[in-house]
Amino acid sequence: MSVPKAIAGVAAGLALSLGLAACSPGGGTTGKSDAAPSTVSTDIAGAGTVTLKLTDFWGAAEGEWIKNVITGFQTKYPNVTIQRTTEDWGQLNSTLNLQLQDAGGPDIATANNGWQSLGTLAKGNLVRNLDAYAKAYNWDTEVPTTIARQNKFSTDFKTMGSGSWFSTPMARTSLIGLYYNADKLKTLGIDPPQSLAELEAAAVKAKAAGEVPFEYGSLDSSTTVLLGVQALLADKKKLNDYIYDDPSVKAADVGMTEAITLVKKWADAGWFPKSFEGIDYQTAVANYVGGKGVFRWEYTGSLGLSAAQQGHFGYVQLPQQSGSTTVGVGAAPGAMVISSKSAHPDVAAAFLDYMMSPEAGQAAVDKGLVPAMSPDVKVPATSLSLTGESAAAAKLDSDDGYVPYFDWSSPTMLDTIGQNLQLVFAGKLTADKFTAAVDKDRDAFLAQQG
Repeated sequence: MSVPKAIAGVAAGLALSLGLAACSPGGGTTGKSDAAPSTVSTDIAGAGTVTLKLTDFWGAAEGEWIKNVITGFQTKYPNVTIQRTTEDWGQLNSTLNLQLQDAGGPDIATANNGWQSLGTLAKGNLVRNLDAYAKAYNWDTEVPTTIARQNKFSTDFKTMGSGSWFSTPMARTSLIGLYYNADKLKTLGIDPPQSLAELEAAAVKAKAAGEVPFEYGSLDSSTTVLLGVQALLADKKKLNDYIYDDPSVKAADVGMTEAITLVKKWADAGWFPKSFEGIDYQTAVANYVGGKGVFRWEYTGSLGLSAAQQGHFGYVQLPQQSGSTTVGVGAAPGAMVISSKSAHPDVAAAFLDYMMSPEAGQAAVDKGLVPAMSPDVKVPATSLSLTGESAAAAKLDSDDGYVPYFDWSSPTMLDTIGQNLQLVFAGKLTADKFTAAVDKDRDAFLAQQG
């Protein structure tokens, strides 16, 4: 993704809310999907000569990954040709609505999860209901429930996170977790932490040795540290339910007050860099990769580590504070949709299924990307960071431990969290009032939804 992960949610939300709201689905939107086929075929070899159009936003290693996946699928089915078009992240998200209304548009595309993208496309009948394919390919049993929910809406489009499939994930994931500088830990005589208590003990020792425990900058309202900590404290079911529109669950029920209190404690203890409020995201990343700070909460893949650097930085997905279950913020780097106008939805669905295959997972690892739903992938032993990232994804898969990005709970939530986080750091807002502001934002959106 070309947009830094710590601010991608903001960019995505703004691009989608502007692009999709300005170009609302064409006439006939009923609010009820009728695009679910009654019968489907998985006989792709017998489908005849088929050409599919795919549009995505992936470049660099991600672009090489999808090229390899396409090659693998076309090798498996020589009768199928996939014509790929890549567009800038912002351009694709602002025009996908119109592209899917065009009979000559893509058969398959990358959308963004949540109400402002996937929900709008599904409600406008621009993408297909995939329930029949989920049954044919066993997605309901093979995809972790917490990942499957990220691709579902009720067919009356009042609820996100349950109901019918309108997109699919892939054998790749993006997580929020804890990176550590392995060289610094060795010098300090500290093992990689395996719990929140061990992390705090390591931070105390690092601070006493003159190190910055957590490299961080909040100038552009980076929320990774807050959301990473919240996943260690919140009940997984309640946190999912909050984000997926259950008005009976409140922010105080999902560890938000405890998380913001803990992060503020770390700031007051001097565990962040001096004047961290004035450090922007890109500078914080450069500082960390350049050797400043021992730990950093970050989205996987966002440090841009070279092959050599991957041997000097590790990654851990800490278990929850209570018990050994692992819960982490994570989602596929794109929601795959099939256009309602596609003439070959059966073949398109087979390709989506292939994108979730072990072959696609291994192709991800081979490009230095984090796999998902692929427990048997072979990771280069020289890549300490990718070894940890892959182990984290496998643990979240087995524990069904994913929680979605908190800002999915409303189109404006990321702004609300980021802006109020700055006020907390400045001592101008208490943890309780921060939590109340979060509820106010989410509840106002639910009221709009009816």
